Amino acid sequence: MRIDLHSHTLLSDGELIPIELARRAVVKGHTALAVTDHASLSNLDRLISETRRDVELAAEWGLDLIVGVEITHVPAKRIDQVVKEARRKGAELIVIHGETVSEPVEKGTNLAAVSNPEVDILAHPGFITKEEAELAKRNDVVLEITSRRSHNPTNGHVAKMALETGARMVVNTDTHSPSDLIDAEAALMIARAAGLPEREAQRAVYDVPQEMVRRLRGR
Repeated sequence: MRIDLHSHTLLSDGELIPIELARRAVVKGHTALAVTDHASLSNLDRLISETRRDVELAAEWGLDLIVGVEITHVPAKRIDQVVKEARRKGAELIVIHGETVSEPVEKGTNLAAVSNPEVDILAHPGFITKEEAELAKRNDVVLEITSRRSHNPTNGHVAKMALETGARMVVNTDTHSPSDLIDAEAALMIARAAGLPEREAQRAVYDVPQEMVRRLRGR
C-alpha cells in the first residue's frame, strides 16, 4: 500500500492529466494520491476545479484522489494570504514549496510555512533550521523527505532536524512524470537513505500519510 501526497500534472509542469496519473498510481499500488500542482493566486480556481472533476473517476479504481495545491514561489510575507485563499476555494491538502537548494526560493518561506497550522506539508525544505523544525512540530506541519533528485541532497539534514525536534515526516515523490512514481519498498529505501531508523522510516512511509488522509476524510 502506498500513499503519495505530492504530485504534478499537466495543469502545471507535469506530463499527464490527473486521471492518467491516477491510473499509473493505481498500478503502482497506491491507495491515495494528492495532486498538488504549482499554485498561486493566478491559478487556484483552475487547478482546484479541474482536478476535482477526476476524483469520482479515480474512485472507480479504489484510489482516493486528493485535491491539493503546492504554493510555489509566493513572497514569504504573502504565504498566509494564499493559503487562506486556497482553503476558501476548496483545496483539501496544502503543500508549500520549501527552500530547496536547487531553486531560488525566497528566504523566509520555510518559516512562513511552519508558522501556519493550515499548512499540511513543507516540501523539500533544504537546510531547514532546528527552530523551524520545532515550529513544524508545534503546528503539525509535516516535513517532506523527497525522492526527487533535484531536491533530495538535503534529505539527511531534514531527517536529522525532524528527529531532533519530533516533527513528523512523510516520503513523497514530487512526481512530474509517470516514471517518478515509486512503490512502498522504494519509498522505504529513500527514508533509510536519509538516515531514518527503521521505525521512523516505516512511520514516514505508512503511518503519517495514513494519519493525514484519515484526518482529511474525517475518519
